[in-house]
Amino acid sequence: MIECWRWFGPDDPISLRDVRQTGATGIVTALHQIPNGTYWPEEEIAKRRRMIEAAGLTWEVCESIPIHEDIKTGAPGWERWAENWAETVRALARENIRTICYNFMPVLDWTRTDLDYELPDGATALRFEFVAYAAFDLFILKREGAEADYSQNDVSAAEAWLDQRTEEDKDRLVRTIIAGLPGSEESYTLDTFREHLAAYRAIDKESLFQNLANFLEIVVPVAEEEGVKLAIHPDDPPRSLFGLPRIVGTREDLIRIKNLNTSQANGFTVCSGSLGVHPDNDLPAIIEALDDRIHFAHLRTTKREADPRSFHEDAHLAGDVDMVAIVRALRTLERKRGKAIPMRPDHGHRMLSDLKETSTPGYPAIGRLRGLAELRGVMRTVDVYEASPS
Repeated sequence: MIECWRWFGPDDPISLRDVRQTGATGIVTALHQIPNGTYWPEEEIAKRRRMIEAAGLTWEVCESIPIHEDIKTGAPGWERWAENWAETVRALARENIRTICYNFMPVLDWTRTDLDYELPDGATALRFEFVAYAAFDLFILKREGAEADYSQNDVSAAEAWLDQRTEEDKDRLVRTIIAGLPGSEESYTLDTFREHLAAYRAIDKESLFQNLANFLEIVVPVAEEEGVKLAIHPDDPPRSLFGLPRIVGTREDLIRIKNLNTSQANGFTVCSGSLGVHPDNDLPAIIEALDDRIHFAHLRTTKREADPRSFHEDAHLAGDVDMVAIVRALRTLERKRGKAIPMRPDHGHRMLSDLKETSTPGYPAIGRLRGLAELRGVMRTVDVYEASPS
């Protein structure tokens, strides 16, 4: 696999010089400064590519070109935003950036309730605590019709959870959920968040899937023509939040998307952390089923808690995900196609000097360096074993 590192551009507290010292050779980045739906000028793409190459690295994957909400809702005029997206694909291809990770999550990108959940060893991790999410939904956001999504026990637990929190705790929860996590490109106030949710009142899972299909009808032919591989990212977490439909969370969802278009350009990002939250997802089987449509991998793991709707991000070789089996499946796929897949250690614990430094939530230096080193060890071990299994 091509060892990559997510970098959030010149404002990232981790420099390209730092990244090179990790042993990673590829960069995963995007032009985060450009508003959603806007065409990316080729000169801006070239400027970023040259910056990366000057540091001795390669821009391997664009993650991501954000998809305008009008595309997801199918609002009048959505085609204009899709055409901008397709033209950005062309501009990236002209700069030889030919793998594009994207997602189709409505309103919110990946969602957590705690960015600094303390672990027994003193490191901190990202966490999704269901009762905190429910408390926000029911009693802070006060989403219309939210009560129908929860049992009476859930409502009582959420109310008790909120009663035990200070105003500072509540403000932190609000910021964590709606202020925009890294890569999401969108942030909201409570009022604007409610407005965006309202746009989905008439959109169910089937409608959202059709809107994805319509979008792919426009962009896949362009990607195919330009030799670009599109790689849709799973929903994180892979379940409905705030009454919103989600369509990229299970094996069945992924196969359905695969069958929308037979082109290699219609592909996938395998995110072991996102898919691993769902207890029914068999990751090696999913990798086998998606086969040559896998164009990118995010490797991390999560640990479901006593309430299995809650989870926190575990060390890369721990948790509920069998990382060795996943690496073996991906290496088998690489040997079959004769081509390496770009991979990045996804997220990481804040540990050691990370705890004293400013870092992008989920993306500390030492925590990811540990993850990359562990994954590198697994890859080398798998290669040796596969070469001489006896």
